[in-house]
Amino acid sequence: MSHPAFAHLFEPLSLRGKHLKNRIMSSGHDTSMPTDNLVNAQLIAYHRARAEGGVGLIVLQVAGVHDSARYTSHVLMATDDSCIEGYRELAQTCHAHGTVVLSQIFHPGREIMESADGLLAVAYSASGVPNERFRVMPRALDQPMIDEIVAGYGAAARRLHQAGIDGVEVVASHGYLPAQFLNPRVNRRADGYNGELDQRLRFLREIIAVVRAETDEHFIIGLRISADERDPEGLTEDESLSAVQSLQSQLDYVHIVAGTSASHGGAIHIVPPMAIAPAYLAAEGATFKASLSIPLFVTGRINQPQEAELMLARGQADVCGMTRALICDPQMPNKTHTGRAEDVRACIACNQACIGHFHKGLPISCIQHPETGRELQFGHLQRASQRKRILVAGGGPAGMKAAAVAAERGHDVTLYEASAQLGGQVLLAQLLPRRSEFGGASTNLQREMELAGVQVVRNTRVDRALVEQEQPDLVIIATGAEPYWPAFERGGELQVVDAWQVLRDEVPLGRSVVVVDWRCDWIGPGIAERLVRAGHVVQLAVNGTHCGENLPLYVRDQLAGELHRLGIPIIPYARLYGCDDSTVYLQHTASGEPMLLENIDTLVLCQGHQPVDTLGTELEGWVAFRRIGDCLAPRTAEEAIYEGLKVAWEI
Repeated sequence: MSHPAFAHLFEPLSLRGKHLKNRIMSSGHDTSMPTDNLVNAQLIAYHRARAEGGVGLIVLQVAGVHDSARYTSHVLMATDDSCIEGYRELAQTCHAHGTVVLSQIFHPGREIMESADGLLAVAYSASGVPNERFRVMPRALDQPMIDEIVAGYGAAARRLHQAGIDGVEVVASHGYLPAQFLNPRVNRRADGYNGELDQRLRFLREIIAVVRAETDEHFIIGLRISADERDPEGLTEDESLSAVQSLQSQLDYVHIVAGTSASHGGAIHIVPPMAIAPAYLAAEGATFKASLSIPLFVTGRINQPQEAELMLARGQADVCGMTRALICDPQMPNKTHTGRAEDVRACIACNQACIGHFHKGLPISCIQHPETGRELQFGHLQRASQRKRILVAGGGPAGMKAAAVAAERGHDVTLYEASAQLGGQVLLAQLLPRRSEFGGASTNLQREMELAGVQVVRNTRVDRALVEQEQPDLVIIATGAEPYWPAFERGGELQVVDAWQVLRDEVPLGRSVVVVDWRCDWIGPGIAERLVRAGHVVQLAVNGTHCGENLPLYVRDQLAGELHRLGIPIIPYARLYGCDDSTVYLQHTASGEPMLLENIDTLVLCQGHQPVDTLGTELEGWVAFRRIGDCLAPRTAEEAIYEGLKVAWEI
């Protein structure tokens, strides 16, 4: 019996005789896990975790339908029969847990990110209209190749059907090939594939018809489309809505998202970052649902079961895509179903280890749940053979994760935090503009510790005397870091402060401020934005080729748009050299030449961090200890939490 607060979320739904046990979907998303473009053990283990966690529907990542569809080097391909065996095992694994499984079938058209050998691919589209983001000039498809690609969609569907997959989702979202035909600003053809809506839909109609012909009447066929491509050259809501109304008699469902891969502004919506409001497609959902007679699936930062329940109750969706929520907590459906919604580890949309890893060509994971993507290694927690007394020094992300996992494995764990509040640098990160959700990382870890039975002692700094008194078997040192102040030429009276002092409001600042950003992450831009909004005149000097160089792409581009709207000048290739009474001296990192910023009142240092590791020195050679997180080497929350997991597994 499902929890009454989530009556809509756990209402079953039937599609062509297949039963979804709830309205929660893991939508199609690339994982970078496949090897040789085939399903492998790592991908199966990843989806097994979500099926075991109770998700109603898994839509697998894109399967390429034609050799020209290889938009990354690690894309799954369904172009020959060698793919069937892997898909069969994957389908059986998920079916064993009562999960319905579909696969996306896909051709990117001009949206080619990278090739396997570093050579630029020959890209094809409806017309020779270039893509802005990847700078691809495509070749216009001729009729024989259109026929070949359409047949490829049918053959891919036949193989997936043969493997026991329950259906397919034709990807016409995010400006991929079917959307390139549909979009009158991209489709410039002079044949029967262009003109009025019906001609521009011809390509999609041919795909849907061949998929049905190559499968059977029990096979589900859905369509994913951007409700609005959020780009001046992109599909509008009216165009997308008219398209799905025309196609709905051939489809079993429509799945809406937002954005396009073709531009930086449009691509943000492929995986909308923390700065985008949760469940932000609810209004479009209502519009589309009112206009359709088939089920509507909606995906767009629906990261909590409460948000999904509300959308379903309000008639804004029939199924909710909650992909990152399931990456962060595969057990989210089961927890919610059994009245434990407060135990759900909520996604904070940081994008760092999910889409951030994908853009680096690495298997996806989650900063809060490093077990994701590493299911073969960390899939099933092993109880410790011998119970030990563990003392954890430091209540930041590293210490909390280590404590929670060690206690869950059966150890007796006490965590000491020097201050009154747990969270470490997360407490500062959440103070930056539109980063408040980052605080969820601390809330979630505190809940994990509570459930695992960790004893927490606040306002207590660990030193050798405390360790001697407690006599633990092992000390885990997770004492974090503090701001790094580099050596630079200082003459005169210019005010110099660091990012932490600004965030804690420890000092009043002058009106004209320079923020020097060595890390090229979100701290420097966040400080700059915060100060501009407080009335200061700010310049941001970054020691990189561009602002946010180290950030996940969609986080970076959203941030760049915000800084541009605020009119904050950004100086790239800038190394801090020195300052005097009212001038900040920078050096261009490529030319070595000086750059002077004059009439400055305050210099804010965002120059990274240095380890706080006095405890390690005190305990050296005297008791067993392990360093994790920033006290080992200052990095990010992702490394801290991963090392917490890893050390707790090794005890």
